[in-house]
Amino acid sequence: RRKTPSHTQGGPRRAGVMTDVHRRFLQLLMTHGVLEEWDVRRLQKHCYRVHDRTAAVEELEDFINNINSVLESLYIEIKKGATEDDGRPVYALVNLATTSVSKMASDFAENELDLFRKALELIIDSETGFASSTNILNLVDQLKGKKMRKKEAEQVLQKFVQNKWLI
Repeated sequence: RRKTPSHTQGGPRRAGVMTDVHRRFLQLLMTHGVLEEWDVRRLQKHCYRVHDRTAAVEELEDFINNINSVLESLYIEIKKGATEDDGRPVYALVNLATTSVSKMASDFAENELDLFRKALELIIDSETGFASSTNILNLVDQLKGKKMRKKEAEQVLQKFVQNKWLI
């Protein structure tokens, strides 16, 4: 009897299954907004290096289609477009419809969303892919807009966890 390997990182998979490689890529794309194609390819390779060094890097189009098949039910998609000035290819995460899920961002104030962005950057820049709540709370002094006390930031972090924005 032959054992088949379990692929939970970046290796072969059936369509519509997000691995840690895909999740990190999506988080990076969310923090950066619009990215040129060469940056997207670089980020994809970075995600494989961090999570699954042994897997062959999936073709970018297949990689993005796989993520999009999971995001489909949320009416969100990674779209490829072109810059207006010189037509360079760019990618961005776009909202395809107005749903309760896509409206979730309006549940948070601008400074709360800024805390989320900074928390994601901290997580992504870390060697482990994790950030302690203490380190995230220490970011409150760097927030734009209305100031936030650490106690408020703690409550916002709990809300992010409840809404499954962070774990």
